[in-house]
Amino acid sequence: MEQHLTQLLAEMEQHGREYDARETEHTRKMLNLEPDTARLVHILARSSRAKRILEIGTSNGYSTIWLALAVTETGGLVTTIDQSAEKQAIARENLQRAGLLDSVEMLQARAGTIVRELVGPYDLVFFDADRIGAAANLEILLPKLTPSALLLADNVLSHPEEIAGYLGAVKKLEEFEHVVVPVGKGLSVAYRGARPAV
Repeated sequence: MEQHLTQLLAEMEQHGREYDARETEHTRKMLNLEPDTARLVHILARSSRAKRILEIGTSNGYSTIWLALAVTETGGLVTTIDQSAEKQAIARENLQRAGLLDSVEMLQARAGTIVRELVGPYDLVFFDADRIGAAANLEILLPKLTPSALLLADNVLSHPEEIAGYLGAVKKLEEFEHVVVPVGKGLSVAYRGARPAV
């Protein structure tokens, strides 16, 4: 990774931690991924050669940068959604600094409202906001996924009650293999792909 990106991400990590420690209103917090989780999400996106990625929860663009780095190798696009105009303005500035703005489509809306309008198909969907509504959003997005799609969701171990509906829905998808990785706040990883011949 280029040095300026390493420095930018480190700066965002530190600023996010310090900002969240001061901010008392939950909806205004940045709530960035833990660094190891961000790196794992990047590795999964990159190794799967994802071209179309949907991120639900832009915040300040920290995770968006990691995803955008992955799609630069495939000529792909990250579509990222956040309902906060303030956070998306910060994210746009950070993506501009990273030189990755051309790889990202930014949509300001509630995920539950806009996912119905999205066309897809998506190779990877990353759920990182609205944990309670994630199950409903997943149901809407299933027909918009590619045959070998990856589904990722953060905060599985830190907020088990809120994300229980999503995990229950994923476990019912027989065509997906699923595992919870105990990294950061807990990352759910589900993969739908061709099964090897027996």
